[in-house]
Amino acid sequence: MTIDWSRPWLEPYRRWGAVLGQTPEDGRSVAEGLSTLNASDWPSSPPVHFVPSTALPENEAYEAFIHRTQTVPTRDNLHDLFNGLVWWRFPRAKKRLNELQAAEIASHGIRQVRGALRDALTLFDENAALLQAPVALTDALQRRDWRALFITHRSLWAEAKLTLFGHALMEKLVTPRKNITAHVWLLPPGDDLETLLLDSLKPEVLAQKPFHPLPVLGVPLWWPDNDALDFYEDKTVFRGPSETSKSP
Repeated sequence: MTIDWSRPWLEPYRRWGAVLGQTPEDGRSVAEGLSTLNASDWPSSPPVHFVPSTALPENEAYEAFIHRTQTVPTRDNLHDLFNGLVWWRFPRAKKRLNELQAAEIASHGIRQVRGALRDALTLFDENAALLQAPVALTDALQRRDWRALFITHRSLWAEAKLTLFGHALMEKLVTPRKNITAHVWLLPPGDDLETLLLDSLKPEVLAQKPFHPLPVLGVPLWWPDNDALDFYEDKTVFRGPSETSKSP
């Protein structure tokens, strides 16, 4: 499947995606494609290497293997391609998430039901988006006041920054659907996004799952259909706090 790197939500990864081309469609494995990138193309070198998925032993947990070997088993699909890009863009944060996962596995083993911390770590890794925004927007998001968030305070989105982190979220957005919803992690304003993120990744905070659902195609300028303000009247997507929330 072809990735449209011009999509606004892929802007943080766009020039690096162009380096990769359409891996795995161009004949290289995803691990090979990610390994062709060099430190001069990125904010910093990743703390891991990318290897074929066959390197993962059948009896070892994925996160524990990464922690033990500093290598990431990588399949030839878009899911793992985006995962690799996030490792390049946010190497310290990804390493911190992996350290926390590995510590939980070492302490408790692999259980049928994840504990609160491992569940939050997985949600973050797969579906998080990082939001730095004016207080009026973050307050509206926390209340799930979609009219205030997207209509009343629409102009304030020019001062906001939403950065996708979850690789499953990015994979879903390759074929955009109105109901695709991110788990938003709020961060204060600041230019060093990764340092702000790293400082916030505390186990006791993560375990509380302080995420906020956000249908990402509602973000102004991210999707042409939301120029028509009745876009937000769809109650199957823009649900209030008392309604059941899902994250497709």
